[in-house]
Amino acid sequence: MSRVVTREKVTSKAEIVSLNDLYNEAERLDVTPGWVSRERPIFWKEPRTDFVPTHWRYQQVKDALVSAGNLIDVALAERRNLILRNPFPNNNFATVRTLVCAYQMILPGEIAPSHRHSAHALRVILDAKGSYSVVNGEKTPMETGDIVLTPGGSWHGHGHEGNQPAYWLDGLDIPCVHLMEPMFFEEHPEKYEKIVSVGATSPYRFSRDSIWAQLDKARGDSEGNHGPRITLAAPDMPNMGLTVERLSAGRQTRSQRSTANRIFIAMDGEGSTKVGETTFAWRRGDSIAVPMWTHFSHRATSDSQLFSLSDEPLMRACKYYRMEYQ
Repeated sequence: MSRVVTREKVTSKAEIVSLNDLYNEAERLDVTPGWVSRERPIFWKEPRTDFVPTHWRYQQVKDALVSAGNLIDVALAERRNLILRNPFPNNNFATVRTLVCAYQMILPGEIAPSHRHSAHALRVILDAKGSYSVVNGEKTPMETGDIVLTPGGSWHGHGHEGNQPAYWLDGLDIPCVHLMEPMFFEEHPEKYEKIVSVGATSPYRFSRDSIWAQLDKARGDSEGNHGPRITLAAPDMPNMGLTVERLSAGRQTRSQRSTANRIFIAMDGEGSTKVGETTFAWRRGDSIAVPMWTHFSHRATSDSQLFSLSDEPLMRACKYYRMEYQ
């Protein structure tokens, strides 16, 4: 039931003779004086964030998911995943302000029930052979190195026909949906969406081979801001920026910061990323959160490939985007 606020009492101007009277009346009216000091001010000089630079090690979370495989049945829990919660006080689940990621595992023979929701989603497939995705009735493979999209409002589920557990990293804009509040969620009426077509290619699937072929043709930034990089087109997910960057062994990128929140996932190789004053040594499958307006730079110790999920398109659409280099 919606909460409705009504006020029966009427205060006359003659009763407000002091600032204290005014503040009491403002509180009664559910208004707040614009001139008072606040613990959290309305404006501040430059961006600030509660979110902190954070590194999640794939192997550690993978080990926990192996244990979860013995304890959690996807037929009951919908999804067997572990969410990358940014570790600051009172944060419930978000990885950065507008985005959340989670490592997920499915066992051979399992089929996860289908559902749909307002939030846009994607999967970076880390270790999988024989797993598949079903999006709006279309079944496509989910193999190691693939990136699979699930635009908001799309029916989607997945299954596994291989003989080894499959692992991937999910990325969703649920925190953004919570901020704006248009969340809808619906379980499929038949539990499992009917497959109406099967194909290796789909606008919702970027295969490993196609990503590598595009990177082979890409060029690095002349000022060292990034290595050869491609953007994965996702017109049905307009607030999310998806890029894949290749860094050769020994390559160091220029330190930079922007008003966009970013999450990097190491798809291949090893290296380190400095975020603010902290340097994280990463390897394949690891994830790193870079909150907005925090300097970061990468250094590859072997030939590497980094996927980036960001809210840069949202910041640009709102005219909030700004970038600085050191």
